[in-house]
Amino acid sequence: MKHEVILVIGGARSGKSTWAEQLACAAGERRYYIATCPVLDAEMADRVARHRRLRAGANWTTIEEQTELENALERAAAAGAESILVDCLTLWINNLLFHDPDLDEAGMARRAESLAACLQRIPGTTVLVINEVGLGLVPESPLARRFRDLSGRCAQILAAAADRVYLTVAGIAQKIK
Repeated sequence: MKHEVILVIGGARSGKSTWAEQLACAAGERRYYIATCPVLDAEMADRVARHRRLRAGANWTTIEEQTELENALERAAAAGAESILVDCLTLWINNLLFHDPDLDEAGMARRAESLAACLQRIPGTTVLVINEVGLGLVPESPLARRFRDLSGRCAQILAAAADRVYLTVAGIAQKIK
């Protein structure tokens, strides 16, 4: 089984998840979807339920994990996953920051480097999705600026570790690595 790590980055509603799903589907029949989204309100509960139904109909096995991605990746690999989609790292970072309000760039770098090392041990294809949050204005609040910085640090580390990186804009994916 071919080993490959792919990072898909783009803005909100840029088509990154759709592209990432296509990549993961093309990589194997035994597909695992690691979902990081917390359910915080009724609208999000509806979204998550809709996504669960869509994945179930498309032959995905879903693992819902908000913070311990390495554990979820190892469980999927142990179950024989040929391809794994992690959607998304942006929410993972949000969840880490929620559970550890003091998380700084050094701590994020350690988490991202540990994740990158784990990805090298996972057979098959792993596709990671992350939002590009640093292209806009400088955020107004210190917390928002820290989130932007954490996300940027994570994206840089995982892009360096990835075999391929795609940038999505307006539903179009461009290979940048």
